[in-house]
Formats: sequence, C-alpha cells, structure tokens
Amino acid sequence: MLANRYDQYVGRSIFNYGEYSEGESTLFRQLVGAGDGVVEAGANIGAHTLLLAQLVGEGGLVFAYEPQRIVFQTLCANLALGQCRNVIARQQGLGREAGEMIVAAADPRLPCNFGGLSLIKAGPGEKIAIQTIDSLELERCALIKADVEGMEAEVLLGATQTVQRCRPVLYLENDRVDRAVELIGLVLGMQYRLWWHITPLFNPDNFAQNPVNIFGNILSINMLCLPAESPRVVEGLYEIKNGTTIDWPPSPSGRFVSSPPVTIK
Repeated sequence: MLANRYDQYVGRSIFNYGEYSEGESTLFRQLVGAGDGVVEAGANIGAHTLLLAQLVGEGGLVFAYEPQRIVFQTLCANLALGQCRNVIARQQGLGREAGEMIVAAADPRLPCNFGGLSLIKAGPGEKIAIQTIDSLELERCALIKADVEGMEAEVLLGATQTVQRCRPVLYLENDRVDRAVELIGLVLGMQYRLWWHITPLFNPDNFAQNPVNIFGNILSINMLCLPAESPRVVEGLYEIKNGTTIDWPPSPSGRFVSSPPVTIK
C-alpha cells in the first residue's frame, strides 16, 4: 500500500503495523462474502477497501467514495496495486440528495489526520459532486459502510430505498456526541438492531508484530446495525435499544464491550 507519512492515524498505522483498525476488518470478514455488493462512504486510502474487494471476489462489486482529491488519488493507486478490478472509485461525496459541496484541501506535506476532516462546515477548498446511494439503483447490497465525520445520517437519508429493498448491514461511525442520538434514532426507525463496535487503534497481534503501542487508548467508535428480521446472532457487543440511556463517550469496558472478539452466527 501507499500511504502519506504525514497522516497521523491511517498512514502512521500502516507504516508501523502493516494494517489499520484490524478490529473492523475482523468484523467485515464475518459480514461480507463472495458476490456481495458493498458501498463505502469515506474510503480514505483504501485500508478497508482492499479487504472488502477480496471478500466480495470477482462476482462482487465495491463502490468506494472519497471526496479529498489527494487522498482519492492514493486510494486509486492502492486499488491499482491490488489489482482490484471489482472496485468503482469515485471522488465524490454521498448525501441525502444530489448536489455539490466544498471539501477542504489539506496540505499533504504537513502532519494531519486526513481521515478526520469534517465536511459539515463549508470553507475554502475544492467543489465536488454529491450523489445518493439510491441513484446507484443497486440490485444487491450486503453492506453500507460510512465513515464521513458526522454526515452518516445524510448518507443514510440518501439510501432509504436501497436500505428498504436490499436490507444491507450498516456499519456507521458514531463518535460525535452532538449527532449520536439523531443517527441512532434514524437507524432504529429503519427497523434495525444496533450494537456499539468499539475498537482500539492498536492491535497487539498486528501484521508487523510490533509490540509498541503508539496510539495509547485511542478508539474507533462505530455501530454495527443488522436488519431487525435478520436471524444473525451477535455475541460480544453491547446492544443499543430504543430508550437506552447513552453514556458518552462509550467505554470499551463495562457496559460497552470492546472487540475483538466478536462472533456473528
């Protein structure tokens, strides 16, 4: 993989450990299979896109959206290096309706969390197109993964027909206290069951076998969402139910069980 050495999290993790957020990858291996369709909003440089492409195989298809131009170009390079013919990458955003938005242009020569730039507040930058997941008119969709810095609800509102028709698994970042309740209510209203999936950035059993934890206690806070009618059983995670009091920030210990391990049967 190619990565920016100034990227404080994704790039730094890849350089030090040969992987990024492996706890999420472990979960995806249980959710995605050959022939599936996947939509990834906020693909960044492809740390998870490459895995998803392997999981869906030649008969599957992954749509990978990344609005930041330099980051998107790195994503395309990694897809080419991985010979991922089953990925369609687009330098666009996903939202509730078609339109345009401004994406801040972070300097790739300076230290930055390139995976954490918010698109909510407009400012100087580059104009990009916004489309909806529903406009793809997917015949099959097994997973919608959204890591879009507080705009996850917008992505889902543009995917209501797809969600109703395909009933995909939803994997959504939910780490902003001012938007957490709204996103939870939206997904519950789509007749889904929700679980916190909280993973540390450092994986002791990392690919590089590097024992040094450079990320301390930094966590990724996401939600695993399964259709209410799904027969799958989730073990090892704390379920978010309607009326549940939400402590903030969620903790990987106590009520909120960290992963791995997570077992889905």
